[in-house]
Amino acid sequence: MPMKTACTIKRTVCLLGALATIGWAAPGAAASCDSNRVLKGVNLAGPEFNGAKLPGTLYKDYIYPNQAEFAYFSSIGMNAIRLPFRWERIQPALFGELDAAELKNIAAAVALAKAQGMCIILDVHNYGAYRGNAIGTKDVPVEAFIDLWTRLAAQFTDAATVAFGLMNEPAKLPIEQWANTAQRTIVAIRKTGAKNLLLASGGRWSGVHEWEKTIGITSNAAAFANFKDPLSRTLLEVHQYASAGYAGTGKTCVSAEKLPPMFDNITQWAKANKQKLFLGEFGASSSPECLAALDTILGHMQDTSVWRGWTYWAAGSWWGPYPFSIEPRDGQDAPQTAILKKYL
Repeated sequence: MPMKTACTIKRTVCLLGALATIGWAAPGAAASCDSNRVLKGVNLAGPEFNGAKLPGTLYKDYIYPNQAEFAYFSSIGMNAIRLPFRWERIQPALFGELDAAELKNIAAAVALAKAQGMCIILDVHNYGAYRGNAIGTKDVPVEAFIDLWTRLAAQFTDAATVAFGLMNEPAKLPIEQWANTAQRTIVAIRKTGAKNLLLASGGRWSGVHEWEKTIGITSNAAAFANFKDPLSRTLLEVHQYASAGYAGTGKTCVSAEKLPPMFDNITQWAKANKQKLFLGEFGASSSPECLAALDTILGHMQDTSVWRGWTYWAAGSWWGPYPFSIEPRDGQDAPQTAILKKYL
């Protein structure tokens, strides 16, 4: 799906006053990223904001989620957080050291997730590029991407709490090239000894609706049919919005009846190819037709032999009027939250 236009708009800080008193924690909770646990949660957006301003200034151009947000989403029954962040901020130079300040910010988010017994998915939110140059070009060799992930794997070794989302919506490079890059990266991560749960996005915008569509010389269905993880701990990440054009924007939605066939098809594909799926992004506005579509999407991920979880797009304190946001306002749940709660 296209980049969310709201992510590039300068925001004003909206503090969660109503949530400021929520602070219970669950130390000693069960392993949150256990492969037998179906993960259900939300994207806490903010660290990836304003990608045109790099590295940017924390709390001016981008923000990390706070303790109250983790506590709120845990309190309604969610057990997973997807944390989007920018490659350029965590690694200012290719093949260079990871930025100490950004490492501290991510580590703080990991600690907040662990305190709530939640699995946190570290999501490199770069669309298959670094400073606008696609992975696999002379400016950004595949080895640079592998270097990023081997460095991150060395830092975030708590496999019970931290999962790795290799790359969000790698639309900057062809499907077949991305599938090969993701496969190489997974092998390299495993060679470090890391046992973390891994998520590998489908190519392009990772859309369920076009999984079997040939684009260029192949489709995601063909490119990922034989995808392997030496530890069998990788989920294929897909995305699907209900809005018109299946983008992550807009207040209108497609008819709910259009959604079941695409989910049925990819479920059958996953079974046939012994793959497991994770819906990393999906969302809709709060109109009646959009809430019906949202309910339909969630209702078609009940086969847990294939569907290992989902994270709704999105929450975060800087969204403002973004119609998909489920950030509570004035202590009130968003309308979409009532639909999500049915499946928690």
